Amino acid sequence: MTITPDTKDWTWVLEQPCPECGFDPQDYPRDALAAKVRENARQWAAVLAGEHLEVRPSEDVWSPLEYGCHVRDVYRIMDGRLALLLSEDDPVFQNWDQDETALEERYDLQNPRIVAGELDDAAATYAERLDAVAPTQWERTGTRSNGSPFTVATLGTYSLHDVVHHLWDVSSSPSSSAPSTPDA
Repeated sequence: MTITPDTKDWTWVLEQPCPECGFDPQDYPRDALAAKVRENARQWAAVLAGEHLEVRPSEDVWSPLEYGCHVRDVYRIMDGRLALLLSEDDPVFQNWDQDETALEERYDLQNPRIVAGELDDAAATYAERLDAVAPTQWERTGTRSNGSPFTVATLGTYSLHDVVHHLWDVSSSPSSSAPSTPDA
């Protein structure tokens, strides 16, 4: 069985806590985003050092390895979007089909050690760019391909929720060897 694509618009998490993973956007001020990205990457390193990473908890849920690949790519995509926000006026972000990427890139067959290193590198690059945001740049605007507006600050919060939520996804799985309570 294949994964059912997630078609939800998760931008509501910018205004209210996520009832699943507990992420509250109010707990993540913009000056803390880069540190939280680095912390999350360390937690993913622990997940990707576990065993049975290719095992899906059910046929329609990604394995920890597949989630790790996705998180790596989230950091890459969000870093590119952040670069656009900082260099262009009101850019429109290209659509990213995460499910198609997972199939094309064969997330299920990737090497967890390589993925862990790539995830760490991607998170470090993104965190460095977040650290370099000047106070006057946090409100620069752009738009996602579906019309959702973002600022530098809301992109940072939105992307952090994504990676925190996926850590929760693998941590709450019965077959997970990840930490039981993510602290990102």
